[in-house]
Amino acid sequence: MSIITIIGAGMMGSAISWPATDNGHIVRLVGSNLNDSVIESIKKTGIHPALKCKLPENVFPFYFSEIKEAIPDTELFVCGVSSFGLEWFATEVLPFLPQDAHLMVLTKGLLSNHDGYLHTTLHYFNEYRPDLNISAVGGPCICSELIGRHLTMVSCCAAELSTAQHLKALLNTNYYHLQPTTDVIGVECAVAIKNTYAVGVALALGMAEREAGITDARPSSWQTGADTTGFTPYYNHQAALFAQSCLEMRRLVRLFGGNEDVVSGLAGAGDLYVTSQGGRNGRLGVLLGRGLSMAQIQEALGDVTLESVPITKRVAEAVRIRAKHGEVSLKQFPLLLHLDALISHQPSTIDWESFG
Repeated sequence: MSIITIIGAGMMGSAISWPATDNGHIVRLVGSNLNDSVIESIKKTGIHPALKCKLPENVFPFYFSEIKEAIPDTELFVCGVSSFGLEWFATEVLPFLPQDAHLMVLTKGLLSNHDGYLHTTLHYFNEYRPDLNISAVGGPCICSELIGRHLTMVSCCAAELSTAQHLKALLNTNYYHLQPTTDVIGVECAVAIKNTYAVGVALALGMAEREAGITDARPSSWQTGADTTGFTPYYNHQAALFAQSCLEMRRLVRLFGGNEDVVSGLAGAGDLYVTSQGGRNGRLGVLLGRGLSMAQIQEALGDVTLESVPITKRVAEAVRIRAKHGEVSLKQFPLLLHLDALISHQPSTIDWESFG
């Protein structure tokens, strides 16, 4: 039995409590600076308001102001904040972690550099704390399925294989399976940019709905279970976008220094498949496919966090810089550039003949 301290009480961070406690560990769930209402609910009722269920018995909630109480004797720390909270985590949390501590990162993100290179979350955190043993998990993992103990398989990566294997030993269960690898760049790039391409695959659903006369921001009938008479989602269309997404993801992972074969596995095609089927990024793609502008979409979705937006802009800008240096051709990324134009409020149409 070990103590696992999760910082960030969002849905995914909290969901890791299930495999952790099922393996007999004690979980200390520390809310971020934005999670006070979540922690308050858990303290009073045991119920996580977003997951809409009680957390396992061995989960103990802490406000961020109580973080010092949650640190002693911790075997594994978990970063459960969104990509928008990376800087906050680096400056407000990392200084509290003990020397040589183990940190698992759930956050998916790539950080820009002026020279066209992108840094993974692990590299970013290592700049602040080079002494830490940092690993990351990435792959197709829907919170509701994980907490329902349905089979979930993900990649876990670290610079040292022993670090990834240590993570697997702590969290692997008969339903939560971790595959260790040392390809940090490949896994982290794939799981980040799949958010961009999930928007691309979902464009096909929105385009089909637009043909059926749906041009506003209403929920999709195929998601709500409402009458779908007269609506065909056009699977060939989705398949073309999915195939191009995988092709461009392979090119990007190779460009940024990872093993492109990762894209054929859990962190690439696997995660892309799950993400494009629904969720926030899939929803964005559907609405763009219907012809809505980003301004209209942002008004309709409100304060929903769309991590695909900054990822798309950063990756597209990095590709343009590298193209200027002659390291790559923009012609290899027609879907990426189309998505970047849509997200940047620029008119754009898909050049299907450029695919492949």
